[in-house]
Amino acid sequence: MELHLIIHGQKDLAGQLYRQLREAIDSGRLAAGTRLPPSRLLAEQLGISRKTISDTYAQLTYEGVLVGKIGSGTFVNTHLPRHDRRQDGVRFASQDNIDHWANLDTRLRHPGAGTAKADFIGGATTQLQFPQEEWRRCVNHAMRRMTGLRGHYSAPEGIAPLRDGIARHISYARGVNCQLDDVMVCNGAQQALDLLARVMLRPGDKVAMEDPGYTPARLIFQTLGAEVACVPVDAEGICVELIPEGTRMIYTTPSHQFPLGMPMSPARREALLTRALELGALVIEDDYDSEFRYEGRPTDALQSLDRHGVVAYIGTFSKVLLPELRLGYLIPPPSLFPALVRARQISDWHSSTLPQWALAKFISEGYLLKHIRRCHVIYAGRRERILARLASDLSPWLKTVPSVAGFHLTALLREPLNVALLCELARKVEVGLYGLAPFHHQVPVRDGLLLGFGAIDTLDIDPALDKVRDLLQQLA
Repeated sequence: MELHLIIHGQKDLAGQLYRQLREAIDSGRLAAGTRLPPSRLLAEQLGISRKTISDTYAQLTYEGVLVGKIGSGTFVNTHLPRHDRRQDGVRFASQDNIDHWANLDTRLRHPGAGTAKADFIGGATTQLQFPQEEWRRCVNHAMRRMTGLRGHYSAPEGIAPLRDGIARHISYARGVNCQLDDVMVCNGAQQALDLLARVMLRPGDKVAMEDPGYTPARLIFQTLGAEVACVPVDAEGICVELIPEGTRMIYTTPSHQFPLGMPMSPARREALLTRALELGALVIEDDYDSEFRYEGRPTDALQSLDRHGVVAYIGTFSKVLLPELRLGYLIPPPSLFPALVRARQISDWHSSTLPQWALAKFISEGYLLKHIRRCHVIYAGRRERILARLASDLSPWLKTVPSVAGFHLTALLREPLNVALLCELARKVEVGLYGLAPFHHQVPVRDGLLLGFGAIDTLDIDPALDKVRDLLQQLA
């Protein structure tokens, strides 16, 4: 790759070269540690003498801007002050919109390095359970498979082998009524939500969603200009009778309400489908973690009850494999599929094909089901341990919301307590706790804790809950 320098005419060649190199280094365009081209190659590129290049390098080295390393070349000095490209004083005509996006609440994003040793974060898995060897074999297969392709863009809806694998998996595991042609591969469930909102909504349209609920979904709808009607939930799920007139879209998590955890009752499911049909509204079923079920008879997805094409089913591999893969899927009503393909094509065209081929192989070889079964045993043990503690020494302060699926539990406070302070104190003793307040929007906050058990090690649960008990005693 050639270094971008431009020499004009035949005068002051050394001066032009010096000023451009110095400006590129001072501005940060040539970052600290960057290796400069050898003098011979740069001379050929610019059409000037090698001596001019060498003299300029020598001058910059004398000034401490460059560093020569014998046998390696010439480099930008790593000890130079870091340049900050941020500029003040410029205000764009659309600055209000920029500020709106910059100030969006992102409290629900997963923290990076430096998280607590024992972390009850929801929606996260641990790499210790990830089948590294099986996945590596599938990636190698994907690399071989891609060498036979011709470097063209792929289909917006995803590669056929993965779509077929997804259709077979969710038909078998969740009772979803679909085939290969009904499946669209997405970059996680988040993109599926964004695509549906783009196709279905215009500014001012009304969306109904659960409250408390999945905050990023609400932010997607609101940033596209929709009016979000927050509908309370009770022990049976979303209160259907409170879904307002004029609603165009209804977002719900029927199998494992997020964040409280209870499943939607059969009667409420039927009522929701009836209400959606009356309104001409699309129901989005976010089935984010219901592969893991621990009690009672299995319940099919809401989509399996749909006889009129009003349900769009969303799933993700972030919860059963790793969030970093960014692979999910969308099963929309057939009438929406062509529009969604066009929307996908003009937004990011398609998901990366390498992980698609790898995941298709992973599913076809049976690795996915084996991994889910293995994780189910581990998660069930962690869940039982947390439930036992909530029913014993933690019971004076916390009561469990009944839940039969997923890999998080919700515990509500029996008496008022400063949950934010509890979480802050827990962080100081290396325990990650998370309150329910960020998931509420309009309804009164039901104080409590979301206790995820996907990322925490089984042996860390009891010592961590001992610390939580001690903190609750102090705060009470």
